[in-house]
Amino acid sequence: MNNRINNKMNSEGKLLSIYFTAGYPALNDTAKIIQDLEKNGVDMIEIGLPFSDPLADGPTIQASSTAALKNGMTTEILFEQLKNIRNSVSIPLIIMGYFNPMLQYGVEAFCEKCEEIGIDGLIIPDLPVDVYHEEYQKTFEKYGLINVFLITPQTSEERIRFIDKVSKGFIYMVSSASVTGSGKGFGHMQTDYFKRISDMQLSNPQIVGFGIKDTETYQQATKTAKGAIIGSAFINHLTESGTDSVSDFIAKIH
Repeated sequence: MNNRINNKMNSEGKLLSIYFTAGYPALNDTAKIIQDLEKNGVDMIEIGLPFSDPLADGPTIQASSTAALKNGMTTEILFEQLKNIRNSVSIPLIIMGYFNPMLQYGVEAFCEKCEEIGIDGLIIPDLPVDVYHEEYQKTFEKYGLINVFLITPQTSEERIRFIDKVSKGFIYMVSSASVTGSGKGFGHMQTDYFKRISDMQLSNPQIVGFGIKDTETYQQATKTAKGAIIGSAFINHLTESGTDSVSDFIAKIH
């Protein structure tokens, strides 16, 4: 599958991916944030589709999700905001969201719309890999979409191998068993886990998420993995400093 995600994974160097919630801080900030992130050298962007019951998200992302829903964000509005995004942005774009809004929209219709806009992949924390593989993989692939699965320190080796077999882009390595946005840097438990996964010699590269917020944690996470994802720390920065200060945040990481 020739996809922007694969091209990026095959490129030299370590990757920085940023997550933010669509429609936050203000409803119409989505496209501007994406454009500013690319201008400041970010390699990949995860656009969070807000949902009322975000189980995998920590308090920061939950709060941004609630605010975005109050601002009026919906799947339809997000697609409308992104319809011309490929005129100005060339890096991989991934929509991260829960399965319920996609089911309500219609899975095939959702995938078709993603292809039309130029979305490269989806991360759906509550869609189990076996259900995806049996029921939805053909549809996703028909529209050129890579589906990204999460693994945690508790995921069994057997399941990790199955995820690796089904995956076609990268594996999202959750740094801990807790929700996003917690912790003070990585301890032995996490660094041992990073090494253990690295030693498995999986066919898909890994990108680490949860708990990455500064140069130190970014470097720790990318020692064995291809890249790292920053979400809560970036959303906190948007909350405190507004959307005109994207460059300040990225400069502190790289």
